[in-house]
Amino acid sequence: MAQQSRVQLALRVSDLEGSVAFYTKLFGVEPAKRRPGYANFAVQNPPLKLVLLEGEAEQPTVLDHLGVEVASTDEVTAATRRLTESGLITLEENDTECCYALQDKVWVRGPGDEPWEVYTVKADSPQLAKATESACCTPAGEAQPATAAAAANCC
Repeated sequence: MAQQSRVQLALRVSDLEGSVAFYTKLFGVEPAKRRPGYANFAVQNPPLKLVLLEGEAEQPTVLDHLGVEVASTDEVTAATRRLTESGLITLEENDTECCYALQDKVWVRGPGDEPWEVYTVKADSPQLAKATESACCTPAGEAQPATAAAAANCC
């Protein structure tokens, strides 16, 4: 059976272990992937990819980014075309390693400057942050890129 698209919510949390325990209970599933400072849940009902990124101690939970996970690069390409044709500024990343995955993706910014990605996971990866972009997977407000397109470069 082909994977259905699902919304992604990436949160930066101060207590990763406590958050993993809470979301395991809330959604009734164990994390699909655990790495140092990182966990993700592949929730079937509701269809959700929940990503937890370890933040600073004592920091309240903050939104890191939002996304839509799709099954294939063809779907990312179709989304890129649709978003561009609708007048949105897009930033494409192909074969990028971030958040412990090899991905193809396209980024856009919402009206509140919130980063949204449409992405597909092609394979597992040993690294959290992109090697070529220091702003990837860093807490909001740290190492902010100068442009909106560059700011979308988080995972």
